[in-house]
Formats: sequence, structure tokens, C-alpha cells
Amino acid sequence: MSQFENLRRIRSFVRRPGRLTPGQQRALDELLPRYGIGEECDDLRAAFEREAPLVVEIGFGNGQALAWMAANEPEKNFIGIEVHEPGVGRLLRSVEADGLENVRVAMRDAVEVLREQSVPGSVDEVRIYFPDPWPKKRHHKRRLIQPPFLELLVERMAPGGCLHLATDWAPYAEWMLEALAEVPAFTLQGDPFVDRPSWRPRTHFEQRGQRKGHQIFDIVCRLSR
Repeated sequence: MSQFENLRRIRSFVRRPGRLTPGQQRALDELLPRYGIGEECDDLRAAFEREAPLVVEIGFGNGQALAWMAANEPEKNFIGIEVHEPGVGRLLRSVEADGLENVRVAMRDAVEVLREQSVPGSVDEVRIYFPDPWPKKRHHKRRLIQPPFLELLVERMAPGGCLHLATDWAPYAEWMLEALAEVPAFTLQGDPFVDRPSWRPRTHFEQRGQRKGHQIFDIVCRLSR
């Protein structure tokens, strides 16, 4: 049995309906064939025409943060993983408008993308901002950040790679730290609840959480193997 067999029970998303604007639909029709990564790709790095550090953002929402990061870190290649069509369409429109050639999109479950379409040691950074906290106890098993998923990241990330998690849900932040403690290959960088790093812009979900009075937690760690 594969060491990642129980990842079959973990999915990085739940499909939610969303209305596509005409512009978002056009982006999906015309731009996704250019910037999308198909299931036949077995090495994410091959999606780009250059060699550069590879950053994977899981669950990019409306894509504003990913577009900002790609524009401000042009020396890196970015792959965004998201299944929400309006968000993908919006990101693709930004990619086209800003001429961002260092962005690609995978519209699949992140676990499947990492397990089936990346090779060991190929991902330099993983950024997961404000994943669904699944606050009800009976739904905790659906949370993405769990030891089996972190072990998959250990397999796929390069030595010294950076994992950056952000959440506005304090119980989930504690859960994240407990999960990381079970995977010794990751080493926390300083205070586990650090200030927002300069590479992360404020996101829509973050602003919504702040309006509700939630504290924002940024957890940054390095792969020490």
C-alpha cells in the first residue's frame, strides 16, 4: 500500500457553484488552453519554457494574490491550483492583462496534482492561504493540512523549501501546528505566528476575516531534510 493511500480521503476543495461573467467565460475558453496544465503533464516544471524556482499556491480563490505575487517575483514560476471556475477565469484575465508569462493553472484537486504531476524534490515553495477551516468537529477530517498531506509535501518539495500557511481561524492555526509537529522534516521559522511576510499580499478572505474581528496567523516553515 502506498504511504499516501489515506490521502484519498483528503481533498483540497469542495465544489461550490459560482456565476461566470462573460469575461471569465471567455478567459476559460480562450486562455485556459494556453495557461492551463492538463492531466497528461507528469512534471509541473515542464509547463514553463524556462528553469526557475517553482512556487505552488493551493486554492488561489479569485487569483488576485497570485497575480500580485507573480508580478512582484518575476524570477519565479508560479502554479496556481483551483477548481472554482469564476476565480480561474478572473486570474486568467489578470494574467493576460498584465502579461504574466510566469503563471500556469491546474484545475484539479491539489492532492492529485502533487501526487501525480510533480516529481520528488521539484517544488521550491508551497503557499496555502486561508484554506477552508471546516470549523465543525465532525468535518475536521476534511481539512487539507494533515500529516499525510504534509508528508506528501516533504516528498515533492526541494530541500530547504518553504511552506507558508495562513489562516484567520485560531483553532485551525493550532491544528496546523500540531500537524506540523508530527512531521519533523518541517522546521518552524522563528515565532510560529509571524507577521505577514512581504511576499504575501492581503487577500479577500483575510480582509473578510478581519472585518469579523479574527486574528490573522502566518505560519512559515522550511523543509530541513
